[in-house]
Amino acid sequence: MGIKPPIRHKYKARPTEIDGWFFPSQKEGRYYQELKLKVKAGYVLFFLCQVPIRLLGNVKMVVDFLEFHTDGTVHFVDTKGKRLRSYIDKKKMVESIYPFDIEEK
Repeated sequence: MGIKPPIRHKYKARPTEIDGWFFPSQKEGRYYQELKLKVKAGYVLFFLCQVPIRLLGNVKMVVDFLEFHTDGTVHFVDTKGKRLRSYIDKKKMVESIYPFDIEEK
């Protein structure tokens, strides 16, 4: 038995753990921390992580965060390092079906 080398993400994303939550990238983890500060400051009421959106043909897209702001607005946010073709296609499909846009951070 030897020591296993760490699994590397093919797009060099580094998984991270914050507050007991696991995030697939440090960028997503940093945005989570930013949202916590916005909640504390009173700009965001609350937020949800990893929210699924159902699409036609039994397809699903998961947005990283769903934010509920104190001004009554709701924001769907995805943190992206690399925009893959599958993401772009799903994002277009979501925005053509539902009355909201997905923000990229």
